[in-house]
Amino acid sequence: MVLRGAQVLLVRRRNPPDAGLWGYPGGKVEAGETPERTALRELREETGVIARMRAPLGHLDIRAEGFRFRLDIVLCDFVSGMARAADDVDDARWFSCDGVIAGLVASSRDVDRVCLRALSWRC
Repeated sequence: MVLRGAQVLLVRRRNPPDAGLWGYPGGKVEAGETPERTALRELREETGVIARMRAPLGHLDIRAEGFRFRLDIVLCDFVSGMARAADDVDDARWFSCDGVIAGLVASSRDVDRVCLRALSWRC
């Protein structure tokens, strides 16, 4: 997840299990890659945004019908780039952290909790 001041970058997923919902940029770890390196690569591929890793924030185990995966959460700080949709996302936008935490964005499960965790860690 990427923070820029009081904003967080989200992408609208094109593919199941969360097609149409907003979530954090991310994807599969490639051979020899760390979760942190994956986060930065996927961020650039999906949005064109460059960020600097700040800290790992743990992980979530995601289970949905026909899907099961581990989501490693990496807190990053915005460095440069204009958010744009690319790869397997329909849109990429900056949202107010307060709005995300308040549930004002139609998002994937735990996006609000992860945003709150990141803000708490940052303080």
